[in-house]
Amino acid sequence: MSFHIGAKKGEIAETVLLPGDPLRAKFIAENFLENVMCYNEVRNMLGFTGTYKGTEISIQGTGMGIPSTAIYVNELVSEYGAKTLIRIGTCGSLKREIELGEIILAISANTDSSINRHKFGGMDYSPTANFELLDKAYHKARELSIDTRVAPIFSSDSFYDDNPDRYKIWADHGVLGVEMESAVLYTIAARKNVRALTILTVSDNLITEEVAPAEDREKKIVDMARIALEII
Repeated sequence: MSFHIGAKKGEIAETVLLPGDPLRAKFIAENFLENVMCYNEVRNMLGFTGTYKGTEISIQGTGMGIPSTAIYVNELVSEYGAKTLIRIGTCGSLKREIELGEIILAISANTDSSINRHKFGGMDYSPTANFELLDKAYHKARELSIDTRVAPIFSSDSFYDDNPDRYKIWADHGVLGVEMESAVLYTIAARKNVRALTILTVSDNLITEEVAPAEDREKKIVDMARIALEII
C-alpha cells in the first residue's frame, strides 16, 4: 500500500485511466470493464481494476487540481508500476466556435502553476503528450466517427477568477481549452519515462458562457472512455 492508494502490489494494471471524479471511475468500471474489483477507497478516491476485451486496465480517480493529480500519478508510477496513464476529463473552451461536447486531445499543457518553475529553477518547461498515444487516439476517434480536435490546452491553478480576459492571451496563441491537471501529468510522465495522454470533453464555453448540463457531461464520458479503452 502507498500513502494514498490502498491497493496491494499487483492489483493495479500497467495502464490506468485517470478521471478526476472518483464516481466517474466507478461508472466507467461498471459499464465497460469485466471482472471488476475495487482496490482503493482511501479518502473515497475510488480505484478499480478489470479487463476490457481481455486486457487488464485500472481506473483511478485523481481529484481536482495539480497537487491532487500529482499525488496519485506519482504513486501509481513509483509504487505500482503504471506505464500508461490517460486522463479523461472535462475542460472549458477558449474559442467561441468550439461547441459543448466536442473532444480535445491535448498535445501539450501550458500552466500558471509554479510547480514546474520550482523544479526547473525558474525556467519554463513545456509538458507534452506521448505521440504514440496521441496518434492512436486521433485515428481511433476518426474510426469511431467521434469529432476530435488536437490542440494545446491550459492547466490552471484556479477555477474562479475575477479577470474575465485572463485566458485571452492563451486563446490568441492557439490554446483551445482550460482544465486543472494535465501539465503535471505530462511532466511526471516525462520524468518517469512513461506514456501519458489527456482526452477532454468541452463542458462549458468561457466566451459564450454556455454550460453543459450535468447529464450531458456524463453522456460524453462514454466517448472519451471508448477512445481511451480502444487505443489500449
